[in-house]
Amino acid sequence: MSQDTTRPLAVPDLAGAPVPPAHDPEHGLPATFGSGWKGRVLFWIAVAFSLFQVVTAFGIPLDFRILERVDWLTPITVIRVGFVLWFAWIVLSALRGRPMGEAAIAFLALLGAFELVTLYTGTLPNQVLRTVHVGFLCLTACGLLANADETSPPARIFWWGVGIVGFAIGLYHWWNYVELVNRAGDLTQADIVIGLAALTVLFLLVWRAMGIALPLVAGTFLAYCFFGSYLPAPFDHRGYGLDQVVEQMAFGTEGLYATPTAVSATFIFLFILFGAFMERAGVIDFFNDISMAVFGGKQGGPGKVCVASSALMGTVSGSGVANVVASGQFTIPLMKRSGFSGAFAGGVEATSSMGGQIMPPVMGAVAFIMAETIDVPYSKIVEAAIIPALLYFGACYWAVHLEAGKLGLHGLPKSELPSARAELRKSWYLIAPLLVLVYLLFAGFTPLFAGAIGLALTVALILALAVASGLATPALRIVFWVGFALISAASMTISMATVLMVVLALVVWNVFRGATGREVLRSCIEALADGARQALPVGLACALVGIVIGTMTLTGIGTIFGSWLIGIGKSSMFLALVLTMIFSLILGMGIPTIPNYIITSSLAAPILLQLDVPLIVSHMFVFYFGIMADLTPPVALAAFAAAPMAKVSGMKIGVQAVKIALPGFVVPYMAVYDPNLMLQPVAGLEGTSYWLAVVYIVAKASFAMILWGAAVVGYLYGKLATWERILATVAAALLVAALPITDEAGFILGALLVGQHLWRIRATPATA
Repeated sequence: MSQDTTRPLAVPDLAGAPVPPAHDPEHGLPATFGSGWKGRVLFWIAVAFSLFQVVTAFGIPLDFRILERVDWLTPITVIRVGFVLWFAWIVLSALRGRPMGEAAIAFLALLGAFELVTLYTGTLPNQVLRTVHVGFLCLTACGLLANADETSPPARIFWWGVGIVGFAIGLYHWWNYVELVNRAGDLTQADIVIGLAALTVLFLLVWRAMGIALPLVAGTFLAYCFFGSYLPAPFDHRGYGLDQVVEQMAFGTEGLYATPTAVSATFIFLFILFGAFMERAGVIDFFNDISMAVFGGKQGGPGKVCVASSALMGTVSGSGVANVVASGQFTIPLMKRSGFSGAFAGGVEATSSMGGQIMPPVMGAVAFIMAETIDVPYSKIVEAAIIPALLYFGACYWAVHLEAGKLGLHGLPKSELPSARAELRKSWYLIAPLLVLVYLLFAGFTPLFAGAIGLALTVALILALAVASGLATPALRIVFWVGFALISAASMTISMATVLMVVLALVVWNVFRGATGREVLRSCIEALADGARQALPVGLACALVGIVIGTMTLTGIGTIFGSWLIGIGKSSMFLALVLTMIFSLILGMGIPTIPNYIITSSLAAPILLQLDVPLIVSHMFVFYFGIMADLTPPVALAAFAAAPMAKVSGMKIGVQAVKIALPGFVVPYMAVYDPNLMLQPVAGLEGTSYWLAVVYIVAKASFAMILWGAAVVGYLYGKLATWERILATVAAALLVAALPITDEAGFILGALLVGQHLWRIRATPATA
């Protein structure tokens, strides 16, 4: 990293720094902030964005009196004094000829974010939080597009202009919040212009960043608001004027700033930051090493390492395509070297990584939106996902085991494997924040509180490790860690402000530790910026898909689709489920998982509920197939993300991924007909009888997965004959079908098949 020391306001040009991929494979946004002063400006905007979200998500008012009898002594006053001192230091340093360009940029960005938080008494109003969140999303995303190397100078000016307009719209809501509330339903001409500008900016930005599909869907719903009155019954409505549509979509909480945006501005952003800091702490390497130590030496070891590491990564990161890129660089070449084909290796990585979105406790953004939409505790969503997630990854593991047996592959030599005991002894502390997060979620705390504590503990852990490494003696380190553990344990009973004060104290300690401490702080700052960048596609999708929600609440269009689906469901529940699955898969071929879930759940999930499908199960059904769409050709984002590493076409990988992920298509159907699979209450079953029913459905599903895997791979204890594969498929289908005596028939046929196959394989060598 170089910097011109002859100019006091020079900024780093990042020359010689590692060059990441130009664009994120999950969307069209650049993966870096750019070089030179423009890149550093955008970097610090992203940091300010993250800090704004952290402070508002923690819900800490900054205007309380620190000392009861001193009215003026508040955190706001203290922080402003800090900014004054910082400014004075920048000026004095610049006058002495020191390069202070980066410090000046950071000062302006963070001061701006601070002033955004402090305008209102107490915490920010919910509506202001949503609008400013979207404003930051627009500014940061447009900055990324403007700073991309391939962007022409006129396009750079254009995208920076669009971003500034998007952020200014958020500031308009921030500054005029009270007035807008007082005259709700009576928009001025300025309001209408602002509303139309908000819609235009988001349509344009999402189109550029994510392709035409989502804007096309949202645009169709928006057009229905204006022109639906001209359609024949039952598709018509009474008609709405421009002011009514703009108010619905760009003001209030039913359009761009609906529940998905609220969830993006709180839970989702916080957990994305949690994942970014966990990655900085080294948790990905830790999971890879543990998986390698435990599974690397087994038959088909590299493939099993891929499944295990992806499952572990899914506990802290809910982004499937990002997981493909992060872990696939290590696992796919390793699988190919061990003897797996490129298509199969890519399919295993894509399937395993997408499973991260259903792996508790951090199940991706959709789970948080689901919890808010159906108003159930997030812990209930996690409970419902546990067994299906284990079945999903178990089926992936089984497919790898069978393929390895079919190809005659062995595990890695012991000399190439790390020691699980040594890795745990060295890095056990990395899973402490995750364990705390799980405990808080199941102890009844809100996801927002659990995520806040998990994030604070992760940051504190990173900073504390740096502090402890600088202590002179083992005795001092022991005292330090005991004190840190006591404070961390008390964080659930003391105020959130106290927790942040501990983090702040560790920050100050690292500042004065010299180069090592400042390097750790720099890593934390980079995690803040990276978290903001990772949150962009999720937040933008949440905002634009709000148009679908706004249209349905304004016009009632959802009831038309619902009436049609109910009519089908009354004659055939299975057909209604298949149509819902197809709708979700088709929709998912063009738009991300989040808007797919929101649209499909808004249309279909309430109808499944009326067909007596339990609430959580109906939404999980839609959720699962939204994920499967990323594996299903022809789009198959996860498969195409794995293609460069596997050096095979994304279509071939997608076909393999569908074969491996077949249980992901089956489990939701089984859960609809037997909600015990998702640990949902069933009438007439309580206590021991309920848990026996759970054990039965898990055993049945597991046996079906075993048979299905054998049929797909063509191998069990040996190579399966064609007729054996057909029988295995039939037996598995009977176990899945919810019809009289199909369970009995499936178990008997499956047992006979396995028995005769084992007898045939054992008899073959003797005959030879």
